[in-house]
Amino acid sequence: MSPAAASPEDRIRSYEDFARVHAYLLAASGIPPSLYQRLYRKLADEVFDGGEAFSVEPCEGGMQRRLVLGAERTLAMESDVFLVDHAWSFRLRCALKQLREVPGLAERMAALMCVDLDRRAELEEADEQENGKGGSLENALEVVEKERTRIQEKGSDFAAWLELEELGIDDDMLIALDLSSMFPNMVALNLWGNKLQDPERIMKGIGECRRLKALWLNENPALKEGVDKVILDGLPELEIYNSHFTRKAEEWALGFCGGIVGADNPCSLAESIPLENIVTLDLSDRCIHKLPEVFSPSKLSSLSNFNIRGNPLDQMPGDDLLKLFSGFTQLQELEVDIPGPLGNSAISILECLRNLSLLNGINVSSIMESGKHIVDSALKPRLPEWSPEESLAERVIGSMWLYLMTYRLADEEKIDETPVWYVMDELGSAMRHSDNANFRIAPFLFMPDGKLASAVSYTILWPIHDVHTGEECTRDFLFGIGEDKQRSARLTAWFHTPENYFIQEFREYKEQLQSSSICPLRKETLATKSVCPSDGRAVRVFTDIPQVEEFLTRPEFILTSDPKEADIIWISMQVDSELKNALGLTDQQYTNQFPFEACLVMKHHLAETIHKAWGSPEWLQPTYNLETHLSQLIGDYCVRKRDAMDNLWIMKPWNMARTIDTTVTGDLSAIIRLMETGPKICQKYIESPALFQGRKFDLRYIVLVRSICPLEIFLSDVFWVRLANNQYTLEKTSFFEYETHFTVMNYIGRMNHMNTPEFVKEFEKEHQVKWLEIHERIRDMIRCVFESATAVHPEMQNPFSRAMYGVDVMLDDKFSPKILEVTYCPDCTRACKYDTQALVGSQGVIRGSDFFNSVFGCLFLDELKDVSPL
Repeated sequence: MSPAAASPEDRIRSYEDFARVHAYLLAASGIPPSLYQRLYRKLADEVFDGGEAFSVEPCEGGMQRRLVLGAERTLAMESDVFLVDHAWSFRLRCALKQLREVPGLAERMAALMCVDLDRRAELEEADEQENGKGGSLENALEVVEKERTRIQEKGSDFAAWLELEELGIDDDMLIALDLSSMFPNMVALNLWGNKLQDPERIMKGIGECRRLKALWLNENPALKEGVDKVILDGLPELEIYNSHFTRKAEEWALGFCGGIVGADNPCSLAESIPLENIVTLDLSDRCIHKLPEVFSPSKLSSLSNFNIRGNPLDQMPGDDLLKLFSGFTQLQELEVDIPGPLGNSAISILECLRNLSLLNGINVSSIMESGKHIVDSALKPRLPEWSPEESLAERVIGSMWLYLMTYRLADEEKIDETPVWYVMDELGSAMRHSDNANFRIAPFLFMPDGKLASAVSYTILWPIHDVHTGEECTRDFLFGIGEDKQRSARLTAWFHTPENYFIQEFREYKEQLQSSSICPLRKETLATKSVCPSDGRAVRVFTDIPQVEEFLTRPEFILTSDPKEADIIWISMQVDSELKNALGLTDQQYTNQFPFEACLVMKHHLAETIHKAWGSPEWLQPTYNLETHLSQLIGDYCVRKRDAMDNLWIMKPWNMARTIDTTVTGDLSAIIRLMETGPKICQKYIESPALFQGRKFDLRYIVLVRSICPLEIFLSDVFWVRLANNQYTLEKTSFFEYETHFTVMNYIGRMNHMNTPEFVKEFEKEHQVKWLEIHERIRDMIRCVFESATAVHPEMQNPFSRAMYGVDVMLDDKFSPKILEVTYCPDCTRACKYDTQALVGSQGVIRGSDFFNSVFGCLFLDELKDVSPL
């Protein structure tokens, strides 16, 4: 029964049930309590009335949409709540498969994300041609005739300005228009978005327009055919070409950007351009390397508002620019990249330009009070990019990070390990970002039956300020995230932030790593002693690990179910003070873990420990803790992109195993957005690994640690290979294929076990290498990893600690080892299940059933059977 059909008593009772069942969700969402009942009614009756209140409009040239409050409507703060449906919900690894297989999904998402514009344009063009309305000479002639008539009215000396944008003009049509003879005084010609292809034929059509000052050929096929040099050589008076300043740019170009030159006032002569009337001058994104000579305080005496963003200005020293700008005594507002051509510090700029009241839209007094060196209020949005050859599914994959939201399911017993990603419907996805948003959203799980199994996911939308007719409705993409959580850097997921700043951060970080290496020296170590009691009794072992219970069979050890009477505690849980108190443990019992071993077994701490000890060793891929070093990662990414280097990365949660929530991507927006599902490291992906029969693989080694200070460690002779199931490829669509890029198949996919000696023999044959040489390099690397802990964290040492760690290693295509991770209490099922043969040492047969006998013999009895010292 819906609320509308229920009696008042039933409605109250139903609402009370709703409020009770959803109490935690309501509180977590931030929805004002005054809207709870209204929300309940809309959820229960599935009321989607947002379409009556809002409208969706195209913006950014059709590459984005924005949400606007509808006509004759005002929404007071917290006066209403709206339901937003989820158009697509998925687990990340299923995204591409769903887009390919669910009928209509790719088409809807492509339209929502504005990545089907060319498809839509083709359909519209086909419709126009079918209806006789396609691009034709007649349409262009109509525009030409209007301009010719206008010039006749103005006088024959009046300069022509032709707007022939998106008229379907091809090379033959351009020549047929005969613009050179018809408009000998033409100063501006806009041919944006036509079908011009041949540079020589374009020049045949316009080459005699010798007084042309501005030409737009943007989005014509000819741009791919090297047309630029032909045009610039053939039209020597051009000051603006494809929206950029040429080396000839002077009065005319400045007048155009200052709004005093245009179709109504073409100003073909420089002396007729009153630069002194320019108050606002926007030179942003004009590819200016050097400002025109005419740009001076004497010529632009009224200049008050100046935008110079997005220009390299690399042919003018920063000090010279500051000196030049300081001469503009009327200059009040300045927009400039920081870091950029004026330097790296907003404070330094303001100290030189003392007349400014606004810098990058921010009040100067606020900047000086806050001491902020980087200020930016006008970031350009990242717009979707795709190539015509890509399928709609591939385009959606490349653009979805601008739109995705996420949540993770949980109940009383556990939290879901894999997050859910979703895209809001067309209304919700049209909401753009603002630091001063007027709406807020929150995901909400409605459970009609009061149980998680009946849950339906929505997003809730409500106004947090008064909103009026025609006003854009915005939300804060990073609500609740301040600079302490790297807000400015995280905005890079949606906006073009100042790359120079991040590159500088990266360079400083890189220099710091190179200079801070401890480089520990190897010293002679003192051997630990056997823990066997002097009276000859067996050592009592308490464990919760099935393989130890089954395979620790040697008489020197005996299992006990009482942890208080055990000599050795060998368990999978962390032995902290809480567990010690719960089990009645003492500090005189041996445990299978070292204090502070998180410096090795948590991925972000492992990288930090290695960095402190060794700087940036070749055996550790570039690694960034995204919770603290996002800016440095962005800088590294930008440098690689600029230099056309490999730019593929792997995101790994700090402390999750089995590649849970691990993603391979080359998309910077994806890297930043993936932070939302939990703290992660971002590590440079090994794009060219050594392969085995075309498949990716890694190696699991077992390291036994008796002591940290001094370091006393041993490498088990038992190691094993883990193979991916699919052939390795770097096709972008393959990054969603778990069995191509990941090797842990115990829990996902089909595991194909291969005995180590067989693998080594086949590998040596395939690559013509000697495994023992590779093995020595791996041994050295593993020793260095644990030396890092010794040097950086000597507090790990505990005489009552003995531990076994799994060390995962990958080889690159030069057969150099790379450390992947170190694992506490590794799963040794394979070591116990399969017999193998030692490749070093005795080279004898090692029985799987003896694995833990050898491990305990090494750690507690000072034996060296089936292990070798490192």
